[in-house]
Amino acid sequence: MKITGIDAHTYMVKDLSRAIAFYRDVVQLPLAPAIGEYGAEFELPDGSTFELWNPAETNSPRERGNGVMFAVADAQEAVAELRSRGVSIGDPIDSPTCLMAIGEDSEGNQLVIHQRKS
Repeated sequence: MKITGIDAHTYMVKDLSRAIAFYRDVVQLPLAPAIGEYGAEFELPDGSTFELWNPAETNSPRERGNGVMFAVADAQEAVAELRSRGVSIGDPIDSPTCLMAIGEDSEGNQLVIHQRKS
C-alpha cells in the first residue's frame, strides 16, 4: 500500500447551511456539486477536497470526529494491508466517483482509504 496524497479533509458541522455559506462566501472556496443533504465538498486547485459533514440525523461512522481521506491506487489492497496490521476498517464502499473504506486510527479519529475512479 502506498499513500499518494490526501484527497479530503473532513470537518464535522452542526449547521451545514451556515458552514457552506461561510466557506463558500467568506473563505471563497469553490463549492462542488452536491453530495447529499448531509454534506458538501469544496474542490481545491491541487485536486484535494475540503468536506463538510453533518451526520447528526444519520447513522454514520463519521459522527466520531474529524477525519482525513488518504488517496491510494487500490482500496481493496490497502484495506487488506491495514487489517493485517490490526487496523479496524470497513470494506470499501462503491460510489459513482470512488471506492472508500472508513476506519479509525489509534485515537478513534476517522481514517478513510480513498480510491478515485477518474
